[in-house]
Amino acid sequence: EERLDVLVDKMTELDLDPEDYWWYLDLRRFGSVPHAGYGLGFERLVCYVCGIDNIRDAIAFPRYPGNAEF
Repeated sequence: EERLDVLVDKMTELDLDPEDYWWYLDLRRFGSVPHAGYGLGFERLVCYVCGIDNIRDAIAFPRYPGNAEF
């Protein structure tokens, strides 16, 4: 959902605390573009060009448990 007000209303309806999702709400606060949810992505391109089977091996800055702020 790209509309902040609709997103907050849905969170309230589902008894989710918006404070727990501050980072996601900030992404939508200034608006975003509607999309179909598909993107090729640089890592997928690297996989295709280099013949790498697993996308995890192509990610330059991987995320793992304990390294993110949230």
